[in-house]
Amino acid sequence: MVGPDGRGGIRREDRPLAVAILAMGGQGGGVLADWIVALAEGAGWVAQTTSVPGVAQRTGATIYYVEMIRARPDASPVLSLMPAAGDVDVVLAAEWMEGGRAILRGLVTPERTTLIASTHRSFAVVEKERPGDGIGDSTAVAEAAGIATKRTIAFDMAALAEANGSVVSASLFGALAGSGALPFPREAFEGAIRAGGVGVEASLRAFAAGFDRAGKAGKPDLPPKGPDKALPEPPVRVGAPALDALLARIHGEVPPAARTMAYAGVRRLTDWQDPAYADAYLSRLKTFLAEIPAATTLGFGDAIAVEAARQIAVAMAYDDMYRVADLKIRETRFDRVRREVAARADQIVLTTEFMHPRMEEVCSALPARLGAWIESRPGLFRALDRIVNRGRRVRTGTILGFLQLYAVASFKRFRLGALRHGREMAHMEAWLALAGRHLATDPALALEVLKCRRLVKGYSDTHARGLSKYDRVAAMVPRLAGRTDAADWVRRLRQAALLDEAGTALDGAVKTIEAMLSEAAT
Repeated sequence: MVGPDGRGGIRREDRPLAVAILAMGGQGGGVLADWIVALAEGAGWVAQTTSVPGVAQRTGATIYYVEMIRARPDASPVLSLMPAAGDVDVVLAAEWMEGGRAILRGLVTPERTTLIASTHRSFAVVEKERPGDGIGDSTAVAEAAGIATKRTIAFDMAALAEANGSVVSASLFGALAGSGALPFPREAFEGAIRAGGVGVEASLRAFAAGFDRAGKAGKPDLPPKGPDKALPEPPVRVGAPALDALLARIHGEVPPAARTMAYAGVRRLTDWQDPAYADAYLSRLKTFLAEIPAATTLGFGDAIAVEAARQIAVAMAYDDMYRVADLKIRETRFDRVRREVAARADQIVLTTEFMHPRMEEVCSALPARLGAWIESRPGLFRALDRIVNRGRRVRTGTILGFLQLYAVASFKRFRLGALRHGREMAHMEAWLALAGRHLATDPALALEVLKCRRLVKGYSDTHARGLSKYDRVAAMVPRLAGRTDAADWVRRLRQAALLDEAGTALDGAVKTIEAMLSEAAT
């Protein structure tokens, strides 16, 4: 049996066609499965759909499975409830890494399976919770698909769907029709969408876009890996004169290799606080860069300058309660939520934010003397913590809920005098001093120390864990200094610290170094 366009779908009449759909919540996987069943039944076939739910992004997507076979008057087919490895004709993945998981599960085989996958990324919880960059490598899936599939059709179907006011399932359905993997004409696919009766026009537009793009599909257009490229910088909220002055400083004081990173730092810090704070960033960066002429002759100058520009900006734009509140009430956030839920212009979307402040965060946001005074009185601290330390649900779609977060965000003008800011700046100076001590004698070690600042990130417990890991790594630097392999050992410590949340890998790395140093001493 060959598809109407002659591009595939060859099957024996007595064997069912098997389609597996991998989709997460909100991507319309169930609707897509229903469309395929309606498509087959409308052509006189027998079809069956089942699903094996995942827990959103925590343990994987829901797998919807469809089997279909041409009806015969002399027999009643028995269809499978689950996809079996090596027995799937088409895999539809509503997200790129789900396509990779289908390959790992054995659902995709080079003799039989057409993989149709959207190349956009919806980061899984396991990627977000890693202390460092836990984002999966999209190119690894592309390489595997080139070997494991009979045919791969991959492009950003989510973007096509969004541009047409629909969800990714509609463009996936269009790509399925355009692939010719099923023996049904385009009109039958469109009829299945119309029979659904919900969001028909938008779904048909997304379907048509997916159909047209499937015929031109070539090498997958993969999303960039890493947070610096995947996440756009926030807009600079200043006037042109202030920005021009900062740009002039960058071009006059920062080495060419680090100017792009310094500009990103200025944008981030202007958005985080104000242009004056971004100017202070450039001053601190200039001071540190003035210390590295000796390193430049050894070939590390540019790398050190870029890393200093990056990490000083990150250190100065730490996450605090003011920042969290500010981000949650931005117009861009409300617009993004509306796009994600595919809300129409005449629909109201209400967002509920879960907030759980601790007294530690409250004290850190207070003026330095007041915050320290409360912390120095354990009884008072515990009493206030019993009041503060509880979960709150704030509905930012209401006037009261919005004003609560707006009030918190508005106090960011006072954050530079807060207890947290003083501590963050003291920690930053100690970190830069540690790196600076090795610029002339071991620039490779200095560079690794600069990179260790990435261990300190996040908010609340996440920040505390990262700070603890950084302190443990930093404590090993003086003990390793002077060794020819010091930089390599610090790099290994940093990588170990990023492997797991509990720090088990870091414990093992520290013990290994301590044993090595003890043996060398004897």
